[in-house]
Amino acid sequence: MLTFISRCLALLLGALILYSAAFGSFESLVQRSLFLSLVILLGLTLYPLGQGRAWRPLGLLVDALLAVGTVIACGYVATHHQQILTELPWATTRDLWLCALLVATILELSRRAIGLIFPLLVLVGLGYAWLGSWIPGPLGHRGFDIYYITETLYLGDLGIWGMLVGVAATTIAAFVMFGGILLHTGGGNTFMDIALRISGRSPGGAAKVATVASGLFGMVSGSAVANVATTGNFTIPMMKRLGYPAPFAAGVEAVASTGGQVAPPILGAAAFIMAEILGESYVRIALAALIPAALFYLGVFLTIHLVARRRGLRVVPEEELPRWPEILRASRLVPIVAALGGLFAGVLSGKSIQTAAFYGIALTAVTYVLFGLRAGTSLRQLIVTLLEGVQDAGRGMVIIGVLLAGAQILVAMIGMTGIGVTLTSLIVDVGQSTMMVALIVAAVCLILGMGIPTTAAYVLVASVLAPALTGIGVDPLIAHLFVFYFATLSVITPPVCVAVFVASGIAATTWMTSAFEAVRLAAAIYVIPFLLLIYPALAGFGDSIDILLALCQGVVFVTAFSALMARSTFTGRGWLDLAVLVAIIVLALTPGWLTTLAALLTTILIFMIRRRHLALLSEHDPVSTTGEQRSEETPS
Repeated sequence: MLTFISRCLALLLGALILYSAAFGSFESLVQRSLFLSLVILLGLTLYPLGQGRAWRPLGLLVDALLAVGTVIACGYVATHHQQILTELPWATTRDLWLCALLVATILELSRRAIGLIFPLLVLVGLGYAWLGSWIPGPLGHRGFDIYYITETLYLGDLGIWGMLVGVAATTIAAFVMFGGILLHTGGGNTFMDIALRISGRSPGGAAKVATVASGLFGMVSGSAVANVATTGNFTIPMMKRLGYPAPFAAGVEAVASTGGQVAPPILGAAAFIMAEILGESYVRIALAALIPAALFYLGVFLTIHLVARRRGLRVVPEEELPRWPEILRASRLVPIVAALGGLFAGVLSGKSIQTAAFYGIALTAVTYVLFGLRAGTSLRQLIVTLLEGVQDAGRGMVIIGVLLAGAQILVAMIGMTGIGVTLTSLIVDVGQSTMMVALIVAAVCLILGMGIPTTAAYVLVASVLAPALTGIGVDPLIAHLFVFYFATLSVITPPVCVAVFVASGIAATTWMTSAFEAVRLAAAIYVIPFLLLIYPALAGFGDSIDILLALCQGVVFVTAFSALMARSTFTGRGWLDLAVLVAIIVLALTPGWLTTLAALLTTILIFMIRRRHLALLSEHDPVSTTGEQRSEETPS
């Protein structure tokens, strides 16, 4: 019964998303309250209280009460939206109870879906707003009573019904639907086959397959944990079967999947939120994130390649690789091309982002049905597949919707109390230079983001920490990309590294050793945000020459840093290799044409020396050119 209700609610939520994308949204409070009510109701069926426990009847009663309370609270806002927006009513006792019930439901559902850390943070924010007058020193404030907090959270569009829920109910929902339909109509299998064919036969092929596949999935799903759970169930067993150490396999998948969070077009849904906060176009945000994302995957790919050569990791056997004719069949490629074509056509024609996503969805569905009928599949089965995609997208919106509703509560409290301005002043006072402020912000971002999904973590750090960077003269877009990167990297940074936990569970290994491998593979990526501060052209600022120069510096840096982390040798003398790589890294971090030229020449020289070194080795021991001895295959 619960499964049937869940499917019906998922389809109803999907219908709301598709209707809004195709014909435009309802009034803001109506759209957001309808969306949130469906998300909560669906969440209560997906994460039932006490499932499988003896006290499940009590849990069912609690869920029923929460569901009724949610419908009443959201229904009141939907039916009184004009009054709320035009009269700004005072909160009554009824409003207080409805607000408290809705907030409690959001936090309880967050606890069931992702754990205690996030709802506890929101509770701290609410407590801080209420009891601020009791806090001494600069962090204290005059405090607000529960009626004023209710008015802010419930009877306006700055609290629960604020910008984050608005973006979730429109743009993000449309893109989640786009990804769900694309993956269910064969896009997921095609992405995996392309990854296998492109990188399966090179050194460390199975690990590179994980990198490419997770990147392709991430560009659609924008979720590190979802990427690990989806691609990791295929790539991690394949790597282990080919002799890769289990911690290395888990680390590769965790890092590669994290890259999907920073890769356009979705950036873990942060692109849309960032665009709203900054007042920039979505296209500008996606383009600004393009080069940093490319450097991210270049660093991961190079580190895997160099480690694979040193350890002699095996490639994917030819018989396990799909054939290009099979991959390039029209029935597999045309729906993907139609989806992306519809999306980009909508964007370029000036349509809203959610409408552009609807064009992609519609073209995907039409081409999938046409090719399916041509292949002899029944229309009923094709429609069932499309509906499954709609259901999965609806279910996928539960965590996003609930988290953004909770994050909106926290953001409202930050704005109401002024704690963001206070922390910005403290950080700027402590840091005596741009780099010192950046280091402090990076450390706090990593701490605040631990245990919290990336989108919610970004909202939190953007509200509190991005102003610290803009306060010292950093461009707002660079500042937001900086904090976003470190909020993202928190999912692979010990001790609370959620993506590593999931990957190590699939690999059946300890998370600590997997986290070590993940941090080593991602070492260069921790510096990319600082590259953005040094070279703003990496985010598209400046002319084409500036961008080319910055790109050159970024590629040289990532190459040298990856070689350093992989402990690659090219002269046979460890101290000399280390000195040369450090010199290249320093040159790459120093702006200017001369340092760019010097870094490039040094990099070319290294490859020439490496090539000669391998040639000399092959004359004496042909086996050594494929990597170090098999005794080096274990993790170092």
